[in-house]
Amino acid sequence: MKPFLCFAVVLAALLSFSAAAQQPEKLILTGADQTDVYFPLLKDKRIALVVNTTSVIGKTHLVDTLRASGINIKRIFAPEHGFRADADAGADIGNEYDPKTALPIVSIYGKKKGPDSLDLADVDIVVFDIQDVGARFYTYISTLQYVMDACARYNKQVMVLDRPNPNGFYIDGPVLEREHESFVGMQPIPVVHALTVAEYAQMLNGELWLKDSVQCNLVTIPCKNYSHRSLYNLPVKPSPNLPNMTAVYLYPSLCFFEGTPVSVGRGTDKPFQVYGYPGNVKGPYIFTPIPKPGAMKPPYLNETCRGYDLSHYNTGFFLNKNSLFLTYLIDAYQHYPARDKFFTDFFTKLAGTKKLQEAIVAGKSENIIRLSWQDDIKAYKQIRKKYLLYEDFE
Repeated sequence: MKPFLCFAVVLAALLSFSAAAQQPEKLILTGADQTDVYFPLLKDKRIALVVNTTSVIGKTHLVDTLRASGINIKRIFAPEHGFRADADAGADIGNEYDPKTALPIVSIYGKKKGPDSLDLADVDIVVFDIQDVGARFYTYISTLQYVMDACARYNKQVMVLDRPNPNGFYIDGPVLEREHESFVGMQPIPVVHALTVAEYAQMLNGELWLKDSVQCNLVTIPCKNYSHRSLYNLPVKPSPNLPNMTAVYLYPSLCFFEGTPVSVGRGTDKPFQVYGYPGNVKGPYIFTPIPKPGAMKPPYLNETCRGYDLSHYNTGFFLNKNSLFLTYLIDAYQHYPARDKFFTDFFTKLAGTKKLQEAIVAGKSENIIRLSWQDDIKAYKQIRKKYLLYEDFE
C-alpha cells in the first residue's frame, strides 16, 4: 500500500473511532422501567413481589409505582438482608408488616427459603425484581430458584423484571460440583457466570434444574440497550456491604475470604475493599471493625487488623483483568501463621469444589489454577449461550 493511501486509511479509522466515541450511549432501561410492557400483564391480577431496596424505577420503589397504578399487591417476599436491605448477612428475617403500605412481608430467608401454599393461595403472579451482582454465591439467585420451585408446584406464574449484571463482562472461577450444593451455590455454574437474573431463570427452566425437573410458567421482561459489554453503575447499593462499584467488582474475588480467618472489612467504611486480620505482619493498612448497619457483629469486632486496602482501584483496572483475583487468596494463605486452620468448610461451599483449596495448599500458581477449570467453563458456555437475552461480550 502506498504511504499516502496508508495514512488516509489510518486517518479515516481514527476519525471513525473518534466519531463513535462521541456518540452518546443509549440509556439502559431495566425491566422495571418498562411499565408499558408489563403493566398490562399485571392488570386484574393478584400480585406478590420479591423485592428489596434495589427494586426501583428511578427513585421510586416498585411497590409504590404498582400501588399508584391500582395493581393489586397481596404481599411482599423478603430475601436475605430483608425488604429494606439493612439486615446482617445470614441474619434470620422475621415476618412483619411494611409500615408505609401495611402490606404483609413474608421472609423467605432463613429456615423458610421459599413461599408455601398458603403464601401463594391468593396470588396469580409473583414478580421478582432484585439487583444481582453476578456471583454464584450472592444468594438472590438462590432465592429465585426457591420461588420458581414453589410457583411451579402451585401453578403460579413468575415474572422476572430483569436488571443488568455489573459483573456480566467475563466468566471465571470453578464450576460448582453437585456434591457441594448449598444456598450459596445451587447449580453447576462458575463463580462469575455472566448471566442476568432473567437469563439465569431461563437456564433453570430450560436445563430442568428446578426440583423434580419441573418447569415454571416464566415471563421475562428484558432490559433495553444493554449488552454483556455494557458497564452499568448500580443506582442503589445491592446489599449493605457492597456500598460502591469497587466493592461490587471485588466481591467475587474477596468473598472467598469469608471461608477463612481473613476479614473483608465488614464493620468498616470499606467492606469488600480491604482484607486483613489481627496479628498479620504483612500489609500497610490498619482497620478496626465496629458495629455498622448490615454488620452489627462483624468478625474481629473492635480488634485491630492489618492487611491491604484495594479501594483505590478504578473501573479500568477490573476491565483489564477480566478475571478473578486469586493472588490475594494465595498470598494470604502462604503467610498465615496456622495454615492448617486457614480453610473452613464454608470455603468449600463458596468455591463449589475442594479442588481450589487443594491447589492452593499444593502451592500452585494463579495461572495454573485458572487453567484447571477451563474445560468446565467451556462446557458451561455452550449451555449459557442458549439462554442469552443480550449481545455477548465474546
